[in-house]
Amino acid sequence: MTHWLIAPVVLPALLAPFIVLAARYHIGIQRVLSVAGVVALIAVALGLAMQSADGTITLYRLGDWAAPFGIVLVGDRLSTLMVLLTAVLGLFVLLYAIGSGWDNRGRHFHALFQFQLMGIMGAFLTGDLFNLFVFFEVLLIASYGLMIHAGGNARLRAGVQYVLFNLIGSTLFLFALGAIYAETGTLNMADLAERVAFVSAEETVGIRIAAVLLLLVFAIKAALVPLHFWLPSSYAEAPAPVAALFAIMTKVGAYAIIRVYTLVFPPELEATAGLHDVWLLPAALISVAIGMVGVLAAKKLDRLVAFSVIGSMGMVMVMISLFTPAGIAAALYYIVHSTLAGAALFLISDLVRTGRGSLGLTAKAPMAGAALTAALFFAGAIAMAGLPPLSGFLGKLLLLNAAFASDMAVWIWATVLISSLISILGFARAGSVLFWKAKSVAPSEDSPAQDAPAPLAYIAVGGLIALLTAHTVFAGYVHSYTSGIAAQLFAPQPYISTVLDTPGKLSTPKEGY
Repeated sequence: MTHWLIAPVVLPALLAPFIVLAARYHIGIQRVLSVAGVVALIAVALGLAMQSADGTITLYRLGDWAAPFGIVLVGDRLSTLMVLLTAVLGLFVLLYAIGSGWDNRGRHFHALFQFQLMGIMGAFLTGDLFNLFVFFEVLLIASYGLMIHAGGNARLRAGVQYVLFNLIGSTLFLFALGAIYAETGTLNMADLAERVAFVSAEETVGIRIAAVLLLLVFAIKAALVPLHFWLPSSYAEAPAPVAALFAIMTKVGAYAIIRVYTLVFPPELEATAGLHDVWLLPAALISVAIGMVGVLAAKKLDRLVAFSVIGSMGMVMVMISLFTPAGIAAALYYIVHSTLAGAALFLISDLVRTGRGSLGLTAKAPMAGAALTAALFFAGAIAMAGLPPLSGFLGKLLLLNAAFASDMAVWIWATVLISSLISILGFARAGSVLFWKAKSVAPSEDSPAQDAPAPLAYIAVGGLIALLTAHTVFAGYVHSYTSGIAAQLFAPQPYISTVLDTPGKLSTPKEGY
């Protein structure tokens, strides 16, 4: 058992209260501690990813209590990839928050930021459904504090809507956990994988209800249509660094669907047959369409980016709903791409707001730093719209290739291609209004809204664009790695054996379950 596996959860959990207690009134010290903590997270996450790259599954038992009785953290290829992605994203978002001064426009930004990272890391590493619920609640609390950072009535209204909608999801999550525990007597995912497989056909009603409820909960987190209404206003009104960090939050829902519905409720399980292709795939296709239509119809840049996140999540869910190794591998490749692209566009929208004074797409206006901001927007728009040569284009090619064997292949191809065209039109319209013949102005003390952003803000956005470029250049290696993740997910016995410490074959569930 390695103690490094708990470090991504413990490090931000300890750093957050320390920042509040020791550096509450010293923003400089808060910044140093926060950046140092995230850099340490990247180092730990990179080590864990390298350890799991050969298929090794790492287990951490809290209090040395064995599963299924104790709480366990599990590090496999999937979880360590998501932890590394979160840590890297967190660094660039944090640098932007410091460079733009967003962290100094309210109280306790850095402490809440660390708590947010704690919740995300815990959700990716936990091997227990109840603790997944706990980390979801940590996410909810911290994200609400970050969302209303710097105040404002519109931001407060969006925050309340966000919390209420997610509280509904939390309630459904508890109902699902109760139903699962009543049927199986456990909430450990590895133990559930064994016990659910032995539930007789006559006793699967509770399992079916729980599987549907969990899918609804994770769909809310992933902003899947028709459970997406909370996202456009929430992400558009949130401070730009917070919205950029939230780009990974929808991926928590996608991760949970991949984990639970390949391990606990796999596609071949008769009790939950039809959830993937009958319900999830059509909802995902509609999400793609609505998201990209929203991109075309948006009247403000921040809402345009928010709708593009909905569309990209729909694309991810289309890949996942295929529930084939090729589909999951494509989904994981696209998850990395869409997280980086969405975060970059939210930060770029803040650069536009700072240089132009508004985010409206109905009239042209002069802008400070227009040339550099336009170049960054051009790169981000190409990535999100899925145009060559960046990784969005490659991700969609992987999706189209994976969809060949599906009965819905025609619908998938038509939706992806048409929605891509719509998104191109939407981003082109936004770019033409914001930057085409836009008059560049010098910073002015009389018009602070048009002051050029700090260089660190541009460095942070440029770093995300550079990562997108690297994701494209090394696409072959990355896809090979995600294919290995998919193969590991569809052969879950090593995961189950590691968690339950049963190197042999599947055990028979105890009498009474």
